[in-house]
Amino acid sequence: MKILITGCNGQLGNEMQLLEKQYPQHTYYNTDVQELDITNQQAIEQFVAENEIDGIVNCAAYTAVDKAEDNQELCKVLNTVAPAYLAAAVEKRGGWMIQISTDYVFDGTKHTPYVETDNPCPNSVYGSTKLDGETAVTKACQRTMIIRTAWLYSTFGNNFVKTMIRLGKERPELGVIFDQIGTPTYARDLARVVFVAIEKSIVPGVYHFSNEGVISWYDFTKAIHRLAGITTCHVRPLHTSEYPTPANRPHYSVLDKTKIKQTYGIEVPYWEESLKECIEKL
Repeated sequence: MKILITGCNGQLGNEMQLLEKQYPQHTYYNTDVQELDITNQQAIEQFVAENEIDGIVNCAAYTAVDKAEDNQELCKVLNTVAPAYLAAAVEKRGGWMIQISTDYVFDGTKHTPYVETDNPCPNSVYGSTKLDGETAVTKACQRTMIIRTAWLYSTFGNNFVKTMIRLGKERPELGVIFDQIGTPTYARDLARVVFVAIEKSIVPGVYHFSNEGVISWYDFTKAIHRLAGITTCHVRPLHTSEYPTPANRPHYSVLDKTKIKQTYGIEVPYWEESLKECIEKL
């Protein structure tokens, strides 16, 4: 197959490129904005047609959650409009699309893990544009798989894990929110699942994927410091109200992964095992 991967310079895009070597039977087109502007519909259609693309993994997105509140138009273009262009272009070739989405499609007021059939109710610009993107892509391409994920980190780019390691070395004390609960996701694990789906053939629909387990940002930070050998920084718990941000965050965003595990026969690693693997690579 000929597979187009967008957003190849991001966390998931970089992990996809590393895993491609294990699946040499496919031809990959790794693109970021320099190679392909996904906001340009004509450019997408030309690229997909000329390169005879069979499937698209869209790793590109506007993910600056707080900045999105002020940059609504750009956020909408990247998270809703562009994915629809990609989906429409690959549909013309009878191909498939994997769209990466987010726990932010929910408001986080539940107290049990979110399943795929729960009604989305985003309360941020980022969450709303990602939800609209899910709808647009599903309408444009019949063979669309949507994977909602949460708390993504990796050895690439800027993310929570790398920030907490840096601040833990720089500062004697850190305040971290303890009343937002979720599950971290190692981008390498997410990339592995994407390849499993491609190999077993895309079963259209919405799926949830994160690592196993449940944790707060505060507990996550304590684990990061312990695994990174940081002992000089005192981490204290903060209420969300003590750390106001422009965008609302879900207080509870644990995702139920039963559907993806049963559909693709996968085992999902526990968050701490994956965090350890990532920190060892750092």
